[in-house]
Amino acid sequence: MRYYLIAGEASGDLHGANLMRGLQQADPSAEFRFWGGDRMAEVGGVENLAMHYTQASFMGFTEVLLHLRTIFRQIDACRRDVAAYRPHGLILIDYAGFNLRIARFAHEAGIPTYYYIAPKVWAWKESRVKLLRRYVDRLFVIFPFEPDYFRRHGIEAIYEGNPLMDAIAARRATLPTREAFLRDEGLDERPMVALLAGSRRSEIGYNLPFMVALSKQFPDYQFVVAGVAWLDRAVYAPFLSGSSVRYVCNKTYELLSLSQAAVVTSGTATLETALLGVPEMVCYRRDLPSMLIGKMFLKSRYISLVNLVLDRECVRELLQFQMNMKNATAELQAILPGGAKYERMQQEYAELRRRIGGEGSSARTAARMVKLLKVDRK
Repeated sequence: MRYYLIAGEASGDLHGANLMRGLQQADPSAEFRFWGGDRMAEVGGVENLAMHYTQASFMGFTEVLLHLRTIFRQIDACRRDVAAYRPHGLILIDYAGFNLRIARFAHEAGIPTYYYIAPKVWAWKESRVKLLRRYVDRLFVIFPFEPDYFRRHGIEAIYEGNPLMDAIAARRATLPTREAFLRDEGLDERPMVALLAGSRRSEIGYNLPFMVALSKQFPDYQFVVAGVAWLDRAVYAPFLSGSSVRYVCNKTYELLSLSQAAVVTSGTATLETALLGVPEMVCYRRDLPSMLIGKMFLKSRYISLVNLVLDRECVRELLQFQMNMKNATAELQAILPGGAKYERMQQEYAELRRRIGGEGSSARTAARMVKLLKVDRK
């Protein structure tokens, strides 16, 4: 069968690639066309990559508003490409603002439409539940609390575990020793604190300067920022200039696995950090209009996926004005080895892993999709 997949950011590219491998196992005749990134291209072929997510990733009210014309052009281009490809099934991966518009188009065109990694409507923009119910044929979720939530809203969501467990398991076997990592990256012997400042230019601009300033409060630790491959090192350079903060690129899991703690913006990285067992705190800042608008619509108590899954505060969230040096210094001291929160956080991480479940989520989800698609095509 022919599958068209749409992912609009790095995490979607990662999970999309693993899902595509599962689709190939369940359907050896699988053919792909997709919006995504390098990981999906490794599986489905770069010649089938219709748009790289780095050209279509806009975040926050202000950034979206400034690029509205571009976004609408891309939506039109995607509709035309889907129609030309005539897939047997469309698989939308997260990226709700864009993908829900494509879902409506595909539904009206009679294309079976599956949503993988549901929009976080339980956190904000709950009105999108109506769009999911109307335009999506099957909804696949990745958090254990989501099936009950969607059932209350008239949608029978499918949960086969969280694909992060697959991504982490795949990388564990290839993680370097500490000695090799320090040597290869030119780092010194001090214990490390990982800085995950986001995957977009705007996130980095708002959060990395504060993280760099925080590093000066802990001279006995080596702070290392995890760069992403799709952004040039020049994006980070102005914020690192004159500091002792080091930079590594495209080695987030390697860095986290060897770090004593992490300072993380938000999003999937908070859950990845916890599943790797690294104590963390969340520091997140945006432009004021985006934060104020987000606060108006936010329905959940937390922004960290760790806290959302556990339904309590495990990791401290320092947002906007709470993100100050006094709070951040005290929290980082508390989560480092020997700190007041270190042992308790490790215990809560163990519960988190139990709730998330084990490996094999991507393959199970893909097999379920293939089976259902054979029915839905009729």
